[in-house]
Amino acid sequence: MREFSRTDRVAQQIQKEIAVILQREIKDPRLGMVTVSAVEVSRDLSYAKIFITVFNTQDEDAAKQSAKVLNEATGYIRSLLGKRIRARIMPELKFVVDNSLMEGMRISNLVDSIIREDNAKHVDDEVEHVDDEAESVDAAEVSDSEESTKHVDDTDSEEGTNTDGKTQ
Repeated sequence: MREFSRTDRVAQQIQKEIAVILQREIKDPRLGMVTVSAVEVSRDLSYAKIFITVFNTQDEDAAKQSAKVLNEATGYIRSLLGKRIRARIMPELKFVVDNSLMEGMRISNLVDSIIREDNAKHVDDEVEHVDDEAESVDAAEVSDSEESTKHVDDTDSEEGTNTDGKTQ
């Protein structure tokens, strides 16, 4: 069994080369900080879908604008890619915004905030539990002191006699 299919190897190579092209060759001020997160190549190597992640923006429209700019420049990027990769067929490129990283970060932040809230509730519960224990200890001390007072009252009701009337 083969380790990697030919389409996987081509996709990896395209991903590397397009990342370098975006970093060094494309100087469009409308582009944000763009990285190539994945590349899917069709089986016949005629189409390539390039997933990009746009950093330093929380705006979905800015990410879509970056993808639009790159899709308009596909002819130039494809020609640069053709010079770097020796292939009989250079696939048609289509840039697509990949929101999985941003969505993962959003979900991670939600989980972190829920964990913080849960820990804060546990701290409050522990404080209440400690207060309840302190109250039960206070109540136990009061009942113990009442018992000892009662015991003292039983033995000292009359000098030298118990409550049952016998002399000591």
